Parts: sequence; structure tokens; C-alpha cells
Amino acid sequence: MPHTRAHGGQSLKSVLADLVVQTMQEYTGRGATRARTIIDQDVIMVILEDTLTKGERVLVERQREDEVLRIRRTFQDAMRDDLCRAVEALVGRRVEAFMSTNHTQPDYAIEIFVLGELLVPDAGPSDA
Repeated sequence: MPHTRAHGGQSLKSVLADLVVQTMQEYTGRGATRARTIIDQDVIMVILEDTLTKGERVLVERQREDEVLRIRRTFQDAMRDDLCRAVEALVGRRVEAFMSTNHTQPDYAIEIFVLGELLVPDAGPSDA
């Protein structure tokens, strides 16, 4: 997979980071302030920084980190299908596995996509 393939003038890495940040913002009301993508053969990792909402930060400060992490896992489960479909469309490969986790102090999240086979466009009915 080319690491520099451009999408609308942006690198694939940048487009993938933006995709994850925007999806997170749609689901949680706030996206990360920093994101970077690492692509290595069959793995895409998007590392996000500064992801927690103001309310989540308050809960962490009040020793309620477990609840914040549980809520984040719920959001990540809800985002799974949207993220996987979008990544597949961008890279042209099936997402075999999606893993996601958060860390609150410091505030990081990581989204990992393990890629499988190339997606073959539907050729439609054959003329045979």
C-alpha cells in the first residue's frame, strides 16, 4: 500500500487521521487536537492526543477513570462499522480486525486496523 497516495491533495496518512478525528467528533462531540497515522504493511495505527471531553476530564480528576474508559469503549464499539467501512474505501482492502483503546493520563487513544485481502469491485452481471 503506498504511504504517499494523495487524496484531494492530502497524504493517505493525513486523510486517515482526519477520518478518525472527525468520526470521533461526530460520536462524542469532540475530536482529538492531535493525530498521526502509522502504516506498516497490513496495519494502520492512528494515535490520537487530547481526546477527552471536559466532562470526562472532570470525571478522571475525581477518580472516576473506570467510568470514562467504559464510556469510551462503548463509543468505540459504536464507531467500529463506520470507521472500518471508511478505511476500506480509502485503502481498497478489507479490515480484518479493529482494535481501540484509551489512556486518560496522559490523554491518548489509539485505533488499530489490521488489513486483509484487496477488495474487488463488484463487476455486476456477466455477459456470458
